[in-house]
Amino acid sequence: MASQDEAVQEVYHPKDAVGKAIEATLILGAAGLTVSAIQNTLTKQNVSGWGVFTRTGGTIGMFGQLSWADWSVCRRLTRNTAAAGCAHGFTNAAAANLREKDDSWNPAIGGFFSGAILGMRFRTFPSVLGFGAALAVVQGVFDYTGGKFSGYDKDPNVDEYERKENLRKNRRRPIQETLEQLGEGRGIYGPGYRERRADRIKENYGIDVPRT
Repeated sequence: MASQDEAVQEVYHPKDAVGKAIEATLILGAAGLTVSAIQNTLTKQNVSGWGVFTRTGGTIGMFGQLSWADWSVCRRLTRNTAAAGCAHGFTNAAAANLREKDDSWNPAIGGFFSGAILGMRFRTFPSVLGFGAALAVVQGVFDYTGGKFSGYDKDPNVDEYERKENLRKNRRRPIQETLEQLGEGRGIYGPGYRERRADRIKENYGIDVPRT
């Protein structure tokens, strides 16, 4: 008899493969445009602002893999290439829709296709397989380990204020340890501070200070 946990299956929600492809193409194309502008600025020749597209536009093609093959300056870099970013976004979502699973295999499949496209510019079959396998491993492992550089995902069911309060409590030192290291004063006062202060003033100056 199957347990209740096995009976309850997670419902898969289909993804928009075309939308993911367009989003990835725009993001990577914008990144390529930025790098191309930097390359155009650092070139030794005196080129115009259009050099971002006519001279170093191949960089945009390598990031977003836009087809600049009609421009002779970029033919060597972008000939026979398609949208690597577009391919990754589309195949990632398409694989998830076909498998009806949202796991680390989907980014690995997308990474293989985009890497294979980048390897096509070298016109060798080992380059296609090598780039595809490398990006597949990187994307799959990155997604499997959480898919974030900032750390683990936050629990959406836990209030942010309560989460930070729990973190403060876990890292809060005992007051006695703080007093031993820093002493009293500067906003740090231990139990019975008023009584001890009144006793010191009475002993040193002979003045009675209220203890409450």
